[in-house]
Parts: sequence; structure tokens; C-alpha cells
Amino acid sequence: MRARAWLGAWSLAALAMAGCGGDDNNAFSPTVANVAGTYNATVFTAGTMNLLSAGATVRVVLNPDGTTTGHLHVPGGDEGGGDLDADLAGTWTLSGNTVTFSQSSDTFIKDVEFTAAQNSLDARGTVQGVAIHLALAKTG
Repeated sequence: MRARAWLGAWSLAALAMAGCGGDDNNAFSPTVANVAGTYNATVFTAGTMNLLSAGATVRVVLNPDGTTTGHLHVPGGDEGGGDLDADLAGTWTLSGNTVTFSQSSDTFIKDVEFTAAQNSLDARGTVQGVAIHLALAKTG
């Protein structure tokens, strides 16, 4: 009986340890290969304004060679009050879990850092006194 109780206790301890360590095996480690892909905006806010609801779109392709293509559109987002349309061609870099962009278009995207997670990029920052949140989901 004592051996059976010891075996049962040991089995439970082994299961508990395996359960605790399981999350570490599924942790996402960003690499150029697994971050590269096509992303579309799922959250895009400026202050309290939901820009996606207002018709804004963001689509960017991160190529494995470090180049980008894509487009940013924000109705009424241009300095003169017109629509902001920007070509997102340029480059991207990955350092740890941080993605940064370099583009010739003058947009906030090159001014904020994105945090890479599995199938998503997320940026939060303040640009010209306005809190910006842009979440991008990987679609391909």
C-alpha cells in the first residue's frame, strides 16, 4: 500500500510539473521567417477615434528580404483635411520582438515600434500629442 501511495504521489507531481512547463514550449520566438507575411489592421485608433470605423485601412507586406509593400488610407487624415493615402514601400527590421519600419512616406508608422507576437504586430505610441494604437493581424 505504501508503494502504491508513493507511486500515485510521484505521478501527480510529474503531471503538475509537465503542466507548468508546457507554456514555455509554446512561447513565440520571432524570426524574420515567422514574422514575414501580409498584415491588415484590426485595431486603428487615434485618441478615442476608431479610424477603421471611419474607413481607414492599413495593409502591409513584410517580405523575408526585409522589404515592404503596402498601403495606408485614412479618410480626412491628410494635413489639409483631405484623405491620407500613403505607399508603405520601404524596409523593415526585427530586433528581438520589436519590428521597425523605414519608408519614404511620411507617416507615423515609421515613428513607432511594433511588438511582434504570433501572427500579429502591435504598436502603441504618441504622435504629435495623440495616442495611436495600431494592431495588425497576419493574413498570409
